[in-house]
Amino acid sequence: MAHLLDGLLVIDFTTALSGPFCTMTLRDLGARVIKIEQPEVGEGFRRIGPFFEGQSGYFNSVNRGKESVTFDLKHPRALALVKDLVRKADIVVENFRPGVMDRLGLSYQDLKAINPRLVFLSISGFGQTGPYRDYPAFDVVVQAMSGLMSINGSEGGEPTRVGTSVGDIVPGMYGVIGVLGALERRHRTGEGGHVDISMMDGLIAIIENAMMRYWVTGEDPGPIGSRHPAITPFSAYPSADGYIVVAVANNAAMYTKFCQVIGAPELDQNPGYANNDLRNANVKQFTEDLSDVFRLQPTAHWLEVLRAAGIPASSVNRMSDIHADPHVEARHMLIHVEQPGLSRPQIMPGTPVKVTGHNDTDFEHAPAVGEHTDTVLMDLLGLSQDEVDMLRVEEVV
Repeated sequence: MAHLLDGLLVIDFTTALSGPFCTMTLRDLGARVIKIEQPEVGEGFRRIGPFFEGQSGYFNSVNRGKESVTFDLKHPRALALVKDLVRKADIVVENFRPGVMDRLGLSYQDLKAINPRLVFLSISGFGQTGPYRDYPAFDVVVQAMSGLMSINGSEGGEPTRVGTSVGDIVPGMYGVIGVLGALERRHRTGEGGHVDISMMDGLIAIIENAMMRYWVTGEDPGPIGSRHPAITPFSAYPSADGYIVVAVANNAAMYTKFCQVIGAPELDQNPGYANNDLRNANVKQFTEDLSDVFRLQPTAHWLEVLRAAGIPASSVNRMSDIHADPHVEARHMLIHVEQPGLSRPQIMPGTPVKVTGHNDTDFEHAPAVGEHTDTVLMDLLGLSQDEVDMLRVEEVV
């Protein structure tokens, strides 16, 4: 079965999460990804846990299917070989701080001169331009600076980081979008381009309702827990044994139906809850009244009656629930990858991209440091084994 990006070659200079997540996605779509690492030690993310039998499960989960080639980029011969690879490449991805690739002699302008068709992606904390360009950044920093942390968490609570690294993952996804857009333009014009993705930009782009509320009211929104700022009920409510999440759209018929199936017609008849605007205005009392109803039965009961009535609802699933979910299995969203050196397959998220004719079940393991150095240099650059061995003696690779 063919892959969507078969035939495309990516040279991957990325580290940590935003860049590797981007290049992993390109690999999942079928591109060949050659990961450039430091000789012997490899990328620093290999030393971030959780660990299993001496390997970083975290590193493996965002570097599957890539080929690892080691180069000492301070060595002139190594730079020359990297440029030889770039001549054959379609895409280069890097997520260093701005200026690092320039100092290495591997900037977009340097590489464009030898490969005008190259699509060059830079992911950084604050982008290649602007007054914050040189600031260092991590996920929690951009969650705070983008405004996201100010609207996340419990009402009246302390600033709260989103529980997954959206500050890295969102720009990683936008990086894929930018690369694919630049490739499409290349099909028309024959020229590549420099894609500039900022972690902070990525998070600002996904702050939808809060940004519009500020524009409309001139007031800074704050955290409100799991509820929606403009739709009620749309939140997590306590049940007899946990929580039940419901989302009732701004639709009078759905709200009436919702009240009927949970056995609370009084909520529909209460004039203070007669429409969505009134429920929003009286959200504190409404939440108390609805919670009193939901506390009468366990979550499983409410899921059964709500789903039967077509009302969007869910339990608050844990990771163990996701691993046991038949729908997750049917969608191939937890994949089993045989990782050399581990006594059991590593289970990790699959790709959400499902396209006719694209294989979304076959994934290769993450590479050991320098695992593919010999193969890549011999197959792509035509070096002999003796020449590769000499490069290793000279500490080029």
